[in-house]
Amino acid sequence: MNPAELARFSVNQMTVRQLSLPELADACAALGVAGVGLWREPVRRYGVRAAAKLVRDAGLTVTTLCRGGFLTATDPVERAEALGDNHAAIDEAAALGTDTLVLVSGGLPAGSKDLRGARERVADALAVLAPYAAERGVRLAIEPLHPMYASDRCVVSTLAQALDLAERFPAHQVGVTVDTYHVWWDDQAPAQIARAGAAGRIHTFQLADWTTPLPEGVLNGRGQLGDGAIDMRQWRRRVEAAGYSGPIEVELFNERLWARDGREVLAETAQRFVDHVIR
Repeated sequence: MNPAELARFSVNQMTVRQLSLPELADACAALGVAGVGLWREPVRRYGVRAAAKLVRDAGLTVTTLCRGGFLTATDPVERAEALGDNHAAIDEAAALGTDTLVLVSGGLPAGSKDLRGARERVADALAVLAPYAAERGVRLAIEPLHPMYASDRCVVSTLAQALDLAERFPAHQVGVTVDTYHVWWDDQAPAQIARAGAAGRIHTFQLADWTTPLPEGVLNGRGQLGDGAIDMRQWRRRVEAAGYSGPIEVELFNERLWARDGREVLAETAQRFVDHVIR
């Protein structure tokens, strides 16, 4: 691989979750990978300050922190706990040196069928969180998830819905995550990418392929680049045409990949990125 072809490549930590943080840093250095997207749980286990020093010493840029969100609860105690957890996530993002915290909105509360009301509670929470994040140099990136997750994980299913929420706030505070796995099916997505780009609201761009059949539970069905139905080059061109020139993060939840050697998976993912996204 030409190192220039990996200039925008970032590997999300979940793609190679079998690697410890030090192992991930070493593997990235060996391949010439400069960007990583981190997840809160393994970072907390390692220690936020220690993780920040590790990636900094390794010359890595933290492109995103995943994840905040889950802001749809109706119970006052649960809502207060969610806001507290998101304030902590913002602080962790700032400590790690990333400017982007990815938000997964949360699903329907138990017994509820009110999608619109749940989205409004997300907006209410953003009104509290966005100024706090901005003071710390962190942007909130609302990630729409495929509709199959609407009931239990994310009531925001389309880029249009995500932008309708984000546009209530300044672009430097709240934008969106464009993830091919979640939006590739939506024929309105290209227009919404243009809408987001015109307002400077594409805060991160993530890739995963769509392969079937989906596994039981569906969460860990993200395919390796090039194995599925998504035209990765076309999506890259769309976000670039909308003005996005930042990192491109590959985020794969895949049991088969996790069962393999992590360094091998990272090298394969980098090569797939070059072959299916860049060239």
